[in-house]
Amino acid sequence: MLLKALQGIHGDRADAVTVAGRSASYEELLGAARAVAADVAGAPAFAVTATASLETVAAVVGGLLAGVPVVPVPPDAGPAEREHILRDSGAVLVDADFARRAPASALTGTKAPGPDDPALILYTSGTTGAPKGVVHTAAALAAGLDALAEAWEWTAEDTLVHGLPLFHVHGLVLGVLGALRTGSRLVHTGRPTPDAYAAAGGSLYFGVPTVWSRIAADPAAAGALATARLLVSGSAPLPTPVFRELTRLTGLAPLERYGMTETLITLSGRADRAPRPGTVGTPVAGVRTRIVAEPGADIGELQLTGPTLFTGYLGRPEATAASYTGDGWFRTGDIAAVDEDGVHRIVGRASIDMIKSGGYRIGAGEVENALLDHPAVSEAAVVGVPDADLGQRVVAFVVADGVTGPELTDFVAAHLSVHKRPREVRFVASLPRNAMGKPQKRLLLSPEER
Repeated sequence: MLLKALQGIHGDRADAVTVAGRSASYEELLGAARAVAADVAGAPAFAVTATASLETVAAVVGGLLAGVPVVPVPPDAGPAEREHILRDSGAVLVDADFARRAPASALTGTKAPGPDDPALILYTSGTTGAPKGVVHTAAALAAGLDALAEAWEWTAEDTLVHGLPLFHVHGLVLGVLGALRTGSRLVHTGRPTPDAYAAAGGSLYFGVPTVWSRIAADPAAAGALATARLLVSGSAPLPTPVFRELTRLTGLAPLERYGMTETLITLSGRADRAPRPGTVGTPVAGVRTRIVAEPGADIGELQLTGPTLFTGYLGRPEATAASYTGDGWFRTGDIAAVDEDGVHRIVGRASIDMIKSGGYRIGAGEVENALLDHPAVSEAAVVGVPDADLGQRVVAFVVADGVTGPELTDFVAAHLSVHKRPREVRFVASLPRNAMGKPQKRLLLSPEER
């Protein structure tokens, strides 16, 4: 069974799962989930508006119990996005009160779930077209969660705290299903505010860089996390200044991990090793990686294989085939490097973060971290734009006060190789970001620069 805690092997408690201030025992959660399972049995797929609520948790568990693929829908999805997800997945949409939105005839029959049956259909962000449904089996979910439990020494003795959305790998798979597999108590704060994290009393905390940045800016909240044993950051690179400030305030160096909707989490720091800023650790159990670089380059595309990979894009066999190499390795589209001790660094996306300028290959992430080391800079995004002379020139978009573009260019040149310095600095009020805090760089560029 994927959700081992619901078998009673870790005992039960009244507050086994807490979401936005409401608690349930495993027995209560299982009872609600069984009611959902009876409602959706036989459906081709089951969609739930993934609000931060106990109802969402019960709905997801119910779909897994029924052997019906669960399709989490972002609660803030616009009409077009919601319609696309429902049409593409063929899912039956169920309200938080589990009222059915389809004829009863569509919900008849039962199916015993198997480890290789589709369990979750998670939709991509749609940055390169319409969102695609990523199909994961229970076996892939179990492999990924067990590998992380081993790397993080995650057990039923932990209390996991986070306030992340429940329609992504980070918040739902790791942050809910992970707790229900390991038996750790789960406290979802509703919203990931510094005060809520400080009051939760956890031993294990999940957050995205935006969350950790806000906590690092609140010394009292950060100090309250000093009793935890592990702070985990993911979904986007953690800026080095935030890493350092969190370490100073909490005494805990935050651990970073790397994954994708298609792969779950494949690289991670470990609880028994001190993490280094800007790194995402080593492959988790069962995962193998390789870097495919052009001759003479020390960075290249990260490719991987292992038991956590998706079974394919729903209804898109050509897109699925294109995401793999001829010898069966998944192409992440991310640019990475591997240190001598096997620790990985993610430089950025191949499509926008690999900058080829004047014959050099430059990773945008490295330049962004250098900019963020300047005390006047609060946000930074680096891209390559077409240049008649250089091929591409390095352009930095920054949120900063009291500093000029030439000063930032000189600052980077003093910290990195001179050829990596921004040739142009554009000041902006803020960076456009998605729900997980990732900068949407293409929105910063004019149509002719994209």
